[in-house]
Parts: sequence; C-alpha cells; structure tokens
Amino acid sequence: MGRTYAVKGRFLARRGYWQTFTKRLEATDEHRAKELALSSIGGSHHVGRHLVTIETVEELAA
Repeated sequence: MGRTYAVKGRFLARRGYWQTFTKRLEATDEHRAKELALSSIGGSHHVGRHLVTIETVEELAA
C-alpha cells in the first residue's frame, strides 16, 4: 500500500507547554504523512493546526 514515515514535532498542550510527539504513519508520500499527523494530533488533543509544529518527516526502512 504505502510507505511508513516517522513524523516528529511538537504541539502546544492545553496546560501551556510544548509537548513533543513522534507518529509512525503509513502514507503514500511525505506530504500525506504530514497531513495525517496534523489530523491525528488535532483530533486526539483538540489542538488547531497552527499550534502544531512538524520538525522532521523521514521514511522508515521496510
């Protein structure tokens, strides 16, 4: 199907500090992996996309 990507970054948590995250996602390309990470963080933590900073996206070996 797709490739596996590791998306790393941080988001502004409700308590006012920056929380780091690493998401392993299956996606067709790097841009789609970023979108899936933003959607996942926003949905789980109720954070707007403008409060999420993606620092790196790297493809993982199969």
